[in-house]
Amino acid sequence: MSTVHVIDHPMIQHKLSIMRMKQTGSKDFRQLLTEISLLMGYEVTRDLALDDIKIETPICPMTAKQISGRKLAIVPILRAGLGMVDGLLTLVPVAKVGHIGLYRNEETHEPVEYYCKLPEDIDNRLVILTDPMLATGGSACDAITMLKKRGCNQIRLMCLVGVPEGINKVQQTHPDVDIYVAAVDDHLNENAYIVPGLGDAGDRIFGTK
Repeated sequence: MSTVHVIDHPMIQHKLSIMRMKQTGSKDFRQLLTEISLLMGYEVTRDLALDDIKIETPICPMTAKQISGRKLAIVPILRAGLGMVDGLLTLVPVAKVGHIGLYRNEETHEPVEYYCKLPEDIDNRLVILTDPMLATGGSACDAITMLKKRGCNQIRLMCLVGVPEGINKVQQTHPDVDIYVAAVDDHLNENAYIVPGLGDAGDRIFGTK
C-alpha cells in the first residue's frame, strides 16, 4: 500500500488557510498555491539520491554533494494542476513538464480524457503528478494509468487537499504511488466537492466560474 504524506509545516498550513477563505482573489490564490507547491516540493524530493563531487570553494578543495543523475518530470492534470508547476520549477528548474487533460463529467463525476503531451523520455523520469484537489480520485487514477501505459514506474502524486474517499481510491488502484497532501479534509458533498475544501481550484486560479 502506498504511503500518504501529510505535509503540515506551519507555513503551509498558514498559507492554505488564506487560500480557503472565499474572499481571497485569484491573484493571491495563485501566488499562495505557487508558494505552497515550492514548500511541498522539498518533501516530495526529500529522498533523491546524492553523489559526491569534488569542488573548490574560495578557501580550499572539498567533497560536496549534488543530486545524482535522476531526471524529473512535472505533469499537471489540466487545468488546475498548472497552478502547482511554477513552484516546483523554482525548486527544480531543469525538470521537464508534460500535460494531461482531464475534465469531470458533471453528471457522472467521472473524468474524461482530452489531451496528453509528455516528454519523450518520460519512462526514464521520476514523475511528480500535480492536481490541487484529490476529491473522488478518478482523475488522479486515470492520469496515473496513462503514465504507466507510457512506461512510467516512478510516480508521486502531489495534491493540496485530499479526502479519504479520493486517497483510498488511489491507494487501492495504484498501491505503488505515494501521495503527498497539505491537508486531509472531512468528506465529499453530493456534488463531489471537498468539504470544507476551498471551492473549485481551477475557477479560483484562473478567475472563471
